[in-house]
Amino acid sequence: MTFQEFGKEEGKTLMLLPGTCCNWETNFGTVVNELAEKYRLICVNYDGFDGGEEVFPDMITVTEKIEKYILKMHDGRIDGALGSSLGGSFVGQLIQRENIHMDHGIMGSCDFDQSGKFAAKLQTKLMYPLLAGAAKNNKNGKRMRKLLVSFFEMSDETAEKFMECFAGFRPESILNEYYTDLITCLKDDIHVKHTKVHIIYALKMGKKYEKRYRKYFHDPDIRGFAMQHEAWLFGDKKWEVPVMKAIDEFMEMEV
Repeated sequence: MTFQEFGKEEGKTLMLLPGTCCNWETNFGTVVNELAEKYRLICVNYDGFDGGEEVFPDMITVTEKIEKYILKMHDGRIDGALGSSLGGSFVGQLIQRENIHMDHGIMGSCDFDQSGKFAAKLQTKLMYPLLAGAAKNNKNGKRMRKLLVSFFEMSDETAEKFMECFAGFRPESILNEYYTDLITCLKDDIHVKHTKVHIIYALKMGKKYEKRYRKYFHDPDIRGFAMQHEAWLFGDKKWEVPVMKAIDEFMEMEV
């Protein structure tokens, strides 16, 4: 597991937590330089997705490692954490466990799917060939590329970048990350004093996700954007500009 810090020395600390089957370099590549001009970034790559030999173990073990780093390097406190998709599950866990403190928990287009072990194993079995086959020029690889372009509204160039990223990860890490995210649950109505939860809500994902955000977090600050999933991170300035503005507003709010 790796932690890389850079950016504005005197800026507020902002941890970046990437999504499913991804590293921070790919996930936040289009915005990281601009964020670094304003914030002291703490960029995280999980076990199994950091170029090392370790396999991704499970969501809680990785959460504990993130907590230990914040406790050791930042005295247990950061100004904010931005979690993209699955990365938002880590933000939620960090908040509800209360072993460290953050002023602002920012979650981007998280689905917060949760299920029992049997259903999670079945869903993982169905999704795994698509994720693991992404780098191969076969049926699953072509399906994945089509999904990135059509559903996630990526350009061909951006889809290729993500496909190359997926190719570097071991099957065990992909399986463990996907499965343990499904079975690692959040409590209802999470409320921690002096922590504000902010949601970047991709409206095209559907109304049910807003209900989940309000179920798991007490009075979350939800900002809706008429985009699909994390389109603001895929090089589309139409969404990047307003979402980046919202992040700056989040980080300046009093808690």
